[in-house]
Amino acid sequence: MFTPAHTLVQAAKKSIQECSPADIHARMSEPDTLLLDVREPDEYRQGHLPGAVNIPRGMLEFKISNDPALQDVTRPIIVYCKTSGRAALSVVALHAMGFENVVSLAGGFEGWQEDSRPVVKPSEISFE
Repeated sequence: MFTPAHTLVQAAKKSIQECSPADIHARMSEPDTLLLDVREPDEYRQGHLPGAVNIPRGMLEFKISNDPALQDVTRPIIVYCKTSGRAALSVVALHAMGFENVVSLAGGFEGWQEDSRPVVKPSEISFE
């Protein structure tokens, strides 16, 4: 039986902790917190949360498996994407890998911007 992606996302969201932009903003200052942007690199380059590390959803498990610096399962991790679907699936995957302290940004990057939170945007090149 076929299960559509939105059904998988809904199920994932029921099993994870999503936090508001205000809560995430406060958590970002906690020591050793990893802020993980699981969008594609071109999305990340267009703007991201300050201090975010970009590991696309499709590469997440592989990148973490190959980088010992990312393998501390007790480290606090905040995950976000554009609207929170990929982030929810990523949190489920991270839990399956043994990570204990992982949350998702409710509303994703779009919700963060709508809440007027800080964003790193690429600087425009001036030819003057």
